[in-house]
Amino acid sequence: MAATGKYPGSVRRWWSTRLSPPTRVGIVFAALGIALALVGIARGNVPANPLSIFMALLISGGSWGIVSWAIARAVVDVEGDLSDEESDE
Repeated sequence: MAATGKYPGSVRRWWSTRLSPPTRVGIVFAALGIALALVGIARGNVPANPLSIFMALLISGGSWGIVSWAIARAVVDVEGDLSDEESDE
């Protein structure tokens, strides 16, 4: 049975309207970085210390998320500047 709440489809609407495309890219790549860290943890590449696991997840998710967000933000800025230059001519 599908869950029907007060605001059906609100997560999808929030994802597509409230978040900018660079933020969405950053979240997706952060999730991929965390998934890769979990694979590394499962394979035994990280000590079984909770702090080590937390740092592995934070560093991998954070670095993938921040770098991909910055690249996507730069692309959006450059495309905006190029479209402004084209409209001025």
